[in-house]
Amino acid sequence: MSSQKPSDPAGAPPANAPFAEAMTTAMAQARSAADDFARMFADMKLPAMPDSEAVMAAHKRNMDALTRANRAAMEGAQAVARRHMEIMQQTMAEISETMRALAATDAPQAKAARQAELLKRAYERAVANTRELSELIQHANGEALGVLNHRFVEAMDEVKLLMNQAAPKTE
Repeated sequence: MSSQKPSDPAGAPPANAPFAEAMTTAMAQARSAADDFARMFADMKLPAMPDSEAVMAAHKRNMDALTRANRAAMEGAQAVARRHMEIMQQTMAEISETMRALAATDAPQAKAARQAELLKRAYERAVANTRELSELIQHANGEALGVLNHRFVEAMDEVKLLMNQAAPKTE
């Protein structure tokens, strides 16, 4: 039996390992399903259907866009988690420093003034940190949605083109 505890940071996997592992598994399953669908779809010959190769190529581009969007979201979540951990470490160091500073102050009036000053700084830092984390989240979400929006516009243009190619010519 190992002497390391599950909470031991030296032997513990990174906190985001289950999330990354789940994302990798989900993406592999999605690719496998897409490949299965592509094989089944390629064997089918439906009337008035656009070029199945072009449809499958578009589907592959859709899956690639989803993969990129998921990667951007995951990287954003990891950046938020890393920054949150840095903020927590910084806060713990500041609390220690504050406790030392308050213990060194002699006069009650000076101690009260120092506490008010420290409380104000702590509040301002908390607001700034919350804003920073919010911006990180917004950036990651914007990046992921940007990838999906771009692909959606491309896909609609491709569908329009394929339908025009598949439509019977009336001349």
